[in-house]
Amino acid sequence: AAARNGGRASEHPRVPVAKLARVGSAAREPADRQGGTFAVRAAIYDRYGSPQVLRTEEVPTPQPGAGQVLIKVAATSINLSDWECLRGSPLYARIGGLRAPARRTLGSDIAGWVERVGEGVTRFRHGDEVYGDNLALKGGFAEFAVAPEAALAHKPQELTFAQASTIPQAGAIALQGTDGAADGVRVLVNGGGGGTGSFAIQLAKRCGARVTGVDNARKLDFMRSLGADEVIDYRSEDFTRSAEPYDLILDLVAHRSVFAYRRALALGGRYRCVGGSVSALLRILAIGWIAGRLTRRRIGVLAVREGPTRFEPLADLCVNGDIGIHIDRTFALEELPLALAHVGEGHALGKVVVTPT
Repeated sequence: AAARNGGRASEHPRVPVAKLARVGSAAREPADRQGGTFAVRAAIYDRYGSPQVLRTEEVPTPQPGAGQVLIKVAATSINLSDWECLRGSPLYARIGGLRAPARRTLGSDIAGWVERVGEGVTRFRHGDEVYGDNLALKGGFAEFAVAPEAALAHKPQELTFAQASTIPQAGAIALQGTDGAADGVRVLVNGGGGGTGSFAIQLAKRCGARVTGVDNARKLDFMRSLGADEVIDYRSEDFTRSAEPYDLILDLVAHRSVFAYRRALALGGRYRCVGGSVSALLRILAIGWIAGRLTRRRIGVLAVREGPTRFEPLADLCVNGDIGIHIDRTFALEELPLALAHVGEGHALGKVVVTPT
């Protein structure tokens, strides 16, 4: 619940982040507002639909409750889940709001400064630089957002806010989805040219696996630059009919039948999906385990575990230069409709970031 450069400068791909200039990390110091409400800009929507249903308005400052932190947002990266929640499709994107969005402002992978803390918060204080996956409350496409203390971590000084915002959700999925990759293991990443996929390909290669990336034709060279040994354009080739089966498949856009995935796996192989069509996910949940077990394979949905302990290991690898952060484009808050379309329509090479200034 797995995207042209114009208007804004993008960061150079495939450069160890420790060597990159600190872009935006000191752009604005946290404001000294320790109470009260003031108007802030936020991108909101009241109904599901295309990016055109979004509008930028001034809204009251969100207030942190017990165990929550008010963050002055410096950067928020886009995930495929934002596109799904905008459109209300697949159907699981409407959980909590069947007819209208439960949260009027999207954006979960945020980075910024702590503005104020709620009762009981002990790990952070005013002015701390933080980042995290605010999947439960969202609200990142705004100047200020509220997040649970448990969802946040201290931002590494070596990372810019834009870089840090790319990691939490995509990093947690990539780390857990490539668990088991090792020397000689054949790994396939379906959706390898997007944010999560770009991390997953690099992680699998770092473990010595032989990696195949699948995406549209525009992203084939990008996946090669990440280290993919083989690349497939899904529009012209069906990876489930490969002559040589795979030991591990991470599928970020599932839509085929369980039997096709079983065919693509070697004996003892594992298939994990994160996102895709409702029908495909239901089939995998209903018969994937049985079909896999009968043929000595494992087929299922990856239950992604959230929180700082799940994404900080990837941040450490990025700081050390072992994994590259690839930011395709950076958009202003008012350009959010364009940014979401860029990701949702499959154009982004790696991650896309939105900044409120």
